Amino acid sequence: MQHTLDVSAFFFNAKTDYLPYYKNFTMTLSADDTVEAMLAEIQKQNEDFAYPTEKLIFKINDLMVEGTETVAAVVGKLGTQLQIDPALSYRSNHCLIINDNDFMQSYALLAPYATAEDEAYYQSLYALHYASETFKFSHDYIGDAVLLLAHRMITNNSEHKEAILEAISDPYDGLAACEYENNLFNAEFHTKEIDALNDLLTRPSSNTFLDKVTEKFSQKALYPFEKDSIDGLQVACYAGDSGLLDEINEKITENGAKVIHFQRAKKLAGCSLLGKQDNLAYLKAATTLLDALDSGAELLVVAKSKDMEMFTKHFASIQKRIGREIPLPLISYKAFTALCSKEEVA
Repeated sequence: MQHTLDVSAFFFNAKTDYLPYYKNFTMTLSADDTVEAMLAEIQKQNEDFAYPTEKLIFKINDLMVEGTETVAAVVGKLGTQLQIDPALSYRSNHCLIINDNDFMQSYALLAPYATAEDEAYYQSLYALHYASETFKFSHDYIGDAVLLLAHRMITNNSEHKEAILEAISDPYDGLAACEYENNLFNAEFHTKEIDALNDLLTRPSSNTFLDKVTEKFSQKALYPFEKDSIDGLQVACYAGDSGLLDEINEKITENGAKVIHFQRAKKLAGCSLLGKQDNLAYLKAATTLLDALDSGAELLVVAKSKDMEMFTKHFASIQKRIGREIPLPLISYKAFTALCSKEEVA
């Protein structure tokens, strides 16, 4: 079987270009071809395109793939309209070729305590390292891979447990910045390992008088939803990892509103970072809310109560972090369901 693909490919040469750009290509490949064949075809059509011949990883539609992935698998999950980007665009030297010095720089944090088996395990996490969602918000983040290595070493009863924890505990770019989120094409779930590391560290409580003052300001900064119906409105749902997106979008449609889709509807918004890396938490929350607003939402339904509590309790700080007002009314899923029930009774 063959697939005709429409591909938008990332171009950038650090020696000649000021900004990256994209070029479009059409190609027909066999289902059994690897995605590396896709890159070879782009290079055949445009010799300026470049990609690594070793440790080949790159993004297709924002998911990290390895060069051995098949065209059939990609089309099955993502369709035939594809956008190709480097593993991290800000580390690109030439198209998909990146400066990956940071990978081993992160390993160096634990190298004094690691065995040859530990290093081999770390090397196997190359794609996972660059698939971290956190890199979109913190370019100096040490990466998920070194955290998983730390967990493995501690689980294997390393005598250097305290030194390992200290090495990954930078308050800005270390474990505190990790809200584990999987952007690998073939998903791997490691939230339990990250939670286990966090449980080993004690952090001071952030419940201070200043927090209470901030909460009062947040209540004033919120934009209220004062209508008794969503009929005719443009409504978005922030589902996070709740799995409720389709269910809530169906309710939105059933009640006469237009569903607004936005990219971060199922991404994490920083809730688990509160008390560890508040600045990053506010940035992720602000980015999520602005994505919904800028996509055209007039109301945002928040699926999980914890996310709703974060948005409302810290709304003033979230707006301040992004340097922009976010005039988007928020409503919890519970309140939204009650509203819809009221409409049905009426």
